Amino acid sequence: MTDWIIQTITELGYVGIFLVMLAESLFPPIPSELIIPFAGFAAANGDLNLAGVLATATIGAVVGMLPWYFAGRFFGLTRVRWLADRFGRFMAMNSDEIDVAVRWFKRYGPIIVLFGRLVPLIRTLISIPAGLSRMPLPLFLVASTLGALIWNTFLTMAGFFLHEHYHVIEVVLDPMSYIVLALVVLIYLFRVVTWKPNRPVSDKPAE
Repeated sequence: MTDWIIQTITELGYVGIFLVMLAESLFPPIPSELIIPFAGFAAANGDLNLAGVLATATIGAVVGMLPWYFAGRFFGLTRVRWLADRFGRFMAMNSDEIDVAVRWFKRYGPIIVLFGRLVPLIRTLISIPAGLSRMPLPLFLVASTLGALIWNTFLTMAGFFLHEHYHVIEVVLDPMSYIVLALVVLIYLFRVVTWKPNRPVSDKPAE
């Protein structure tokens, strides 16, 4: 995967950064820890502009989050609550727990989105509850942009200052993706085992 990322950025420049970051937001297995440090390295070499790298990486990340946000918004809380009661063991939540999560998201949504952008895997999935809770799109964009900019700045400057040793960042940060993934899987399995329904469920969601 690293070779493909390097080739894309080398051949397409800013467009390549945008496209790869767009893919990273759409598909969580593609980690930004492999993308942005090389772009910072290219900026240190004079092949790219540092501000241009930050701008295109951040725009690509935020644009890639929008399909997940709109999916949550248009699918709707009513359908998700029905699914949670009907197939809740697989979702690891019932409708009451979803209501609690949505209330928390409505109260602290911008902060959750901002800091969620700093966590591997979560940075993509966090867009779905933002849509479900109907967070205003401008607020979602501001929080997402700020969070993405903070993370991209950290990775870009690390690649810029480490220069030809930028690959060290991958060695240090890439394991974080696996740790977070393992924690998510363990929490999910625990929730599946301990899940209980909270009410009888109808054959179809309420309109």
